[in-house]
Amino acid sequence: MAGVQLPRRCHLRALRAVVLAAAVLFFSPAVGAREEGRNGSSLLGQPRQWATGKDEAEILAEAEARGGGGEPAAGDQGREFASLDSMLQWAIGNSDPDTLREKAAELERLSADELLKRQMEIKELMEKFKMPSDGDLMKIVISDLNNSSVSLEDRQRALQELLVLVEPIDNANDLDKLGGLLPLIEELNNADEGIRTTSAWVLGKASQNNAHVQNQILGYGALERLVKMGYSSSAAEAAKALYAISSLIRDNEHGQELFLSANGYAMLQHILSTASTNIRLQKKVLSLLAYVADFQLSTGKSQAPFLSNQLFIKSVVDMISASDLDLQEKSLLAVRSLMKLTSADASDLQKFLGLDESLDALKVKLDELTTHEERREYALEIEILRREVQIVFQQKFHQVIPSMMKNDK
Repeated sequence: MAGVQLPRRCHLRALRAVVLAAAVLFFSPAVGAREEGRNGSSLLGQPRQWATGKDEAEILAEAEARGGGGEPAAGDQGREFASLDSMLQWAIGNSDPDTLREKAAELERLSADELLKRQMEIKELMEKFKMPSDGDLMKIVISDLNNSSVSLEDRQRALQELLVLVEPIDNANDLDKLGGLLPLIEELNNADEGIRTTSAWVLGKASQNNAHVQNQILGYGALERLVKMGYSSSAAEAAKALYAISSLIRDNEHGQELFLSANGYAMLQHILSTASTNIRLQKKVLSLLAYVADFQLSTGKSQAPFLSNQLFIKSVVDMISASDLDLQEKSLLAVRSLMKLTSADASDLQKFLGLDESLDALKVKLDELTTHEERREYALEIEILRREVQIVFQQKFHQVIPSMMKNDK
């Protein structure tokens, strides 16, 4: 988590008043003089490690420059503070310079005992605004997810908060311990598309490069529901479902087996073969396919079950003829990886029918693009990849010829 998020029930106006009072106490020259010879601690009883070292004049100048003194901005309701120092700067920037001068003048007239009393009062107030830990925030969010009476707006907000909270791997690992995974997975069945979409996003974020959380989510059976979400007519929902699936099965052989069992490749084929599908979504599918095929190769598997589906292979090959050049590149990468997995068998190679023609047509397009200076470099890069795919295809074809000749005899 990038910073500490202010609890949503906290009143920013009250917080600003407390922190402002602390700011004046910290930086007023009068206070500094009276503190001389003491233990050098802050009003919180800790060393002044977060002080900026600025005097009163600098503070007032900064407040004037920022034009402080108005109401807290609407965006401040969800503000994050990386430290007490940043909280202090926020309070100064949102305060009236004249008010700061008045507060500083008041302190000049306080006795040492009165000053100590004021410090203790502010310390008590600061304790009330003490920033909760990530674990505390996660418990609040999980409580909201478990509360059926929480509004859709608050449920969506809770999921958005959780999306940030699970970024650190330790927080992600604690999610199930705190009872958060099951209610999060349950949200995949929510009637609201936005809730389903964000829930899939959180699952993907929590399980990314995290085998422990991957296996927990897979164990709860979330993958099958995510596959169904991949058929959604909403590009946003399908994209987040794909993101979660990719995070769950990456470097996870068991996850890829479960994906196959859930007929996940039929969902990928659906996305590729549907004319109205978002191009960005098709790119995600092709990238996922290329990764899965490469992973299968790295684990020593020479044949993947989904390669037996001719319609599936055709839907990938057809993308080479797409109008979007980036989509064509990702299709070439996927076909190259799938070709390497394919056995030297005539029936398997026949599933790539039309590939040669698609590669030739792409060559014509790339030759034309190389005449345009701004596209030349990219076109040449794709041409190298196109040739590589063609070489792999021809090598497979030459391996098949002897067996075909034997069968003819």
